Amino acid sequence: MLRRLILTGLAASALVLSGCATMGNQTAGKVVFQVSEDSPATWNLALNNAKNVQSAMGKNAEVEIVAYGPGIGMLVAGSPTEGRVTDAVKSGVKVVACQNTMRAKKLTQDQMNSAIGYVPSGVVELMSKQQAGWSYVRP
Repeated sequence: MLRRLILTGLAASALVLSGCATMGNQTAGKVVFQVSEDSPATWNLALNNAKNVQSAMGKNAEVEIVAYGPGIGMLVAGSPTEGRVTDAVKSGVKVVACQNTMRAKKLTQDQMNSAIGYVPSGVVELMSKQQAGWSYVRP
């Protein structure tokens, strides 16, 4: 039973990846991840997923992680995931923080991981990416 579930999962993953690879150039390999939890485990899952997409899609991958609400905590300098986030940005993953959340939490850019970027609204960024044909994942 377990073997069947694993094989079914692998087959489904292969179909999803092959579907992404054969889509029109507009959406091929474009994925945006939402992180709205202040959890190293959730962040590590999102970062693992981003790395897996890059590995599977190669140079065709465009990957962005959008953090807002409690999820922004792991983008503060000195957080448990700071090194992994910095490494992800160096590998081409765009990691952005919601400025609405930063204002609400009274955070400044000086307090944040220096590798990340910023968007005015995390939710609007997710909406814009989805409307532009990006795949959406919430780990």
